[in-house]
Amino acid sequence: MAVGAAAHGVGAGDRGFLTGASGLHIGPYLYLGAKHMVTGYDHLLYLAGVIFFLGRLRDVVTFVSLFALGHSVTLLIGVLSGFQVNTYAVDAIIGLSVCYKALENLRIIRGIDPKAAVFGFGLVHGLGLSSKLQDLSLSPDGLIGNMLAFNAGVEIGQVLALTVLFGGLSWLRQRPDFTQIATNANVILFTAGLVLFAVQAAGFFTT
Repeated sequence: MAVGAAAHGVGAGDRGFLTGASGLHIGPYLYLGAKHMVTGYDHLLYLAGVIFFLGRLRDVVTFVSLFALGHSVTLLIGVLSGFQVNTYAVDAIIGLSVCYKALENLRIIRGIDPKAAVFGFGLVHGLGLSSKLQDLSLSPDGLIGNMLAFNAGVEIGQVLALTVLFGGLSWLRQRPDFTQIATNANVILFTAGLVLFAVQAAGFFTT
């Protein structure tokens, strides 16, 4: 399982398009960016932890925007500059970011400023995707426009995913047993992050 695991993996159909595409393709890249976010379980796990105790939509927008900014910065810089890192190593760190947020929610640890942490982990998440995209040898023709469209798609997918998450969490907060639900949910979140870390770390050492 470790050999094939990669949170930023690209499906065969999408990989074929990305490898063969040349020129500006705004629509397809918007779609792929949104798809990446909606199906990116690593992003969703981390963002679920980030917004878990945020009751105001304004706070959700602030934190998620910081994550998106960090994600966009390293994605664009990485792809356009050719800077790459081992994707297994990055995805292992992303697993730890999920664990970190769960422990913070459980008040087991008191980390750095939450906004700085969200921005910092956004940088890491974007770096993982930029490295994976570079493995596909994207055409330089229209690359900047395509990456901007991809980032816009990520924002769209993020809004869609977080609308559902925020609605579900708002409903849970009305329950009298929310405190116990929150504890159990964040223990599960920590476990998921730990599994993600273990699988990616194994992939790093076996490939």
